[in-house]
Amino acid sequence: MAFDRYHAKFLSGSDARKILTLDEDLRIVGERNRDIVPYRYAHSVIFSNPGYIAVMDCPCKKTLGAPVDTLSSCICVGETTARFWVERLGEKYNARRISREEALSIVNRFRGMGYVTQAFFKVATGGSTGVICNCHPDTCVSLKATVFARRFDPGLSMAADAGYAVHRESARCKHCGACASVCHFDAIRFVDGEWSLDRERCAGCGLCEEHCTGNAISLIIDPGKPLPLDIDLIRGRQAG
Repeated sequence: MAFDRYHAKFLSGSDARKILTLDEDLRIVGERNRDIVPYRYAHSVIFSNPGYIAVMDCPCKKTLGAPVDTLSSCICVGETTARFWVERLGEKYNARRISREEALSIVNRFRGMGYVTQAFFKVATGGSTGVICNCHPDTCVSLKATVFARRFDPGLSMAADAGYAVHRESARCKHCGACASVCHFDAIRFVDGEWSLDRERCAGCGLCEEHCTGNAISLIIDPGKPLPLDIDLIRGRQAG
């Protein structure tokens, strides 16, 4: 990876929703996490009191002049950081505490508009996750850098892949192009009416699956990429 101290991991919609509905503390630390979050410093998966959730205006969107109705999109799961947001960032970034239901609604709304979901890992936050944002390359510094860098080398990225590959049932495909139009990484293309996938470019974000009009696309774990940040998978590994 090109970045050691500030980066993210793409989440599928399903994996994001599992995080937002956590009902117990989760603390997974150690080198083993690197096959999920492949970073040198920031790779801990820690959610303390995950029912305490906050949302605030996205600094990227505010800086880049995003539409006002898209600003409130950065979500924090876990009391320590979320409480800090509410108590210290309320005036500057309109931070406020929200329910799980509202958090889910925010993620669903943005994914419906073609925004990807990213979990951020930073040394400044103790090297652990907890911050989830809804990002578009037009208004996200991290995603803008990732999309640009991947044009030259798919390995240059501020975000680790979600861990999924795209599976398509050709008989169900309507050739409508919805999957290609929502892919920010140029991984899916229609050339002369033929569907193609560049697996290396694919981030596994799952937008194509959710926007497919024929239910022709599903996600499968890609053994060549980092494992998904799937709460069920992480719990299973912990139990084992």
